[in-house]
Amino acid sequence: MEKFVFHVEGMSCQHCVKAVTDAVRELPGVKEISVELLDKTATVVFDPAQVSLEKIKEEIEDQGYEVI
Repeated sequence: MEKFVFHVEGMSCQHCVKAVTDAVRELPGVKEISVELLDKTATVVFDPAQVSLEKIKEEIEDQGYEVI
């Protein structure tokens, strides 16, 4: 397992947190996700053999947020 912290811009409320959490959680290989609205972060624990950082980033961006 690997752990990576994404910096996510554009989240402003708990709906945003839920959208990112639900979308990323559905990806195969994602074991855990914790989204912090105030810190603008999404911490993801995942299996790199099943899902790439790029795929997780794309999923966050598909929800309408910017990963920096």
